[in-house]
Amino acid sequence: MIIQLHKTFKKQYEKLTKAQKIKFKERRSIFLQDEFNPVLNNHALKGRYQGYRSINVTGDIRVIYENSSEDVVFVKIGSHSKLYG
Repeated sequence: MIIQLHKTFKKQYEKLTKAQKIKFKERRSIFLQDEFNPVLNNHALKGRYQGYRSINVTGDIRVIYENSSEDVVFVKIGSHSKLYG
C-alpha cells in the first residue's frame, strides 16, 4: 500500500504540534500494517464526506482519507470540530 498526501493534508499537518505529529507517525505505521486495527477506529463517513473514511490519531485528531485502487490518499487531518464542524 502506498500513502499519498493531498496538498490540503500537507498544509494542515504543518499546523499540528510536535506531539501530534509524532502520534500521527505512530498511527500511520499501524495503518500500514493493518488499516482496520481497532485502535484506529477506521470507519466510513457520511454526508459531505460520503465515499471517504476516517481514522483516529488522538482523542480529537482525525485523518480523512480515500482509497483509490492500490493507493490511499490522506486528504485532511485536524480536530474533529474543524473537520466536521
